[in-house]
Amino acid sequence: QLQASGGGLVQTGGSLRLSCAASGDTFSNYVMAWYRQGPGKQRELVASIQFVGSTNYADSVKGRFTISRDNTKNTVYLQMNTLRPEDTAVYYCAARRRWSTEYKYWGQGTEVTVSS
Repeated sequence: QLQASGGGLVQTGGSLRLSCAASGDTFSNYVMAWYRQGPGKQRELVASIQFVGSTNYADSVKGRFTISRDNTKNTVYLQMNTLRPEDTAVYYCAARRRWSTEYKYWGQGTEVTVSS
């Protein structure tokens, strides 16, 4: 089970930190990720992180967003800086088993709105 939080309304250039708490299974078995879906857009992968900490980012957020995880708290974070109106979206945390290619587990989504 994944529970996301931390969304809200922020001005252009501002920052937000999203959190996603996981429960129900061994956290180390999962690759964690953040996806987003903006108005009228398809869902896209924002960032992902392996248990050992290696990360991957969409080009549109590189240098502005940082994904991290606290394996002692079974929580993954997305620090979002220098936010832009085009970052406005519902953000979802997701999880897949290390040996799988499919993100099978999804949180409920948290809305981020960046005003210009």
